[in-house]
Amino acid sequence: MMGSGQAVAVYGAYGHTGRFVVAELQDRGFVPVLSGRDAGKLEALAASFPGLDVRPASVDDPASLDRALAGTAAVINSAGPFAATAAPVIEAALRAGIPYVDVAAEIEANADTFAHFAERARAAGAVIVPAMAFFGGLGDLLATAAMGDWTAADEAHVAYALSSWHPTAGTRAAGTVSRDRRDGRRVRFTNGKLEYHQDALPSLKWTFPEPMGVRPVIGEFSMADVVTIPSHLAVPEVRSYMTVEAVEDLSAPDTPAPAAADERGRSDQTFLVDVVVRSGGAERRATASGQDIYAISAPLAVEAVRRVLTGQTRTTGVASAGEIFDAADFLRALSAHLSFELRQ
Repeated sequence: MMGSGQAVAVYGAYGHTGRFVVAELQDRGFVPVLSGRDAGKLEALAASFPGLDVRPASVDDPASLDRALAGTAAVINSAGPFAATAAPVIEAALRAGIPYVDVAAEIEANADTFAHFAERARAAGAVIVPAMAFFGGLGDLLATAAMGDWTAADEAHVAYALSSWHPTAGTRAAGTVSRDRRDGRRVRFTNGKLEYHQDALPSLKWTFPEPMGVRPVIGEFSMADVVTIPSHLAVPEVRSYMTVEAVEDLSAPDTPAPAAADERGRSDQTFLVDVVVRSGGAERRATASGQDIYAISAPLAVEAVRRVLTGQTRTTGVASAGEIFDAADFLRALSAHLSFELRQ
């Protein structure tokens, strides 16, 4: 068995993404340990996954987190808003001496993880991989794969085409926390740093690979890629784009949450992520496509845990996906979930 029966704690196991993570861990031979704040929701989830250990824990009770992680080989934090959960669960992982992976999309929460834990984690030889999800991790893997042997580039562009975007309650809650933290301002990565601004977002067109072709997009639609990519790649400009229909879905208050459309619980949403890196006059591209941005975060996070536990890593400390893993190899390993193409 691939996971060889190792126990992996999932904090926020009963959340929308957490359920996908639990199922993916089981599929790959790990034994998920179900954790989170709400004991009732954990018990209800355990009814769907008989025989799994249930360990309620609260981020304001360090002893409960220690009990949740006891005897586990790693922890995947899928409980947002990560502004509240990331630091306490990372602290518990450091105390337990186990690797930490999360699926945070919040820009500020991810920046905080790098700022607050980089030195301690490196000194401890610990592994902390934030944003190991559709937003942040996937864009970083694609940008790193596209770079190839380049050591620096002038710009990285990450364009998202989502057929629709039915946000989960967690996405809406995290968005509210992020907006409050930046006083309603927007954020972009330019001139080598995060910049907060009030400018209107530009409407542009992006040429996606065929058959999708040219689509209207909203520019400077910054996601966690503005933290992960520049954390290790020498790229002073990181820009992201989102198809207009997806932005309209996300911003409408009455857009429903995702609905299951297959036996795995995935929605019928499809995605294409098109990454272009430019250096001088040269351009390199990498693309990935698949189904359901929440569901795909599970194989991304579980593959990360598998590689950390089997020593397929390039560094320690706080590291984004593209820095700690062989990016192209990682993406190819997800072929059951993701189609990946390098177009250099």
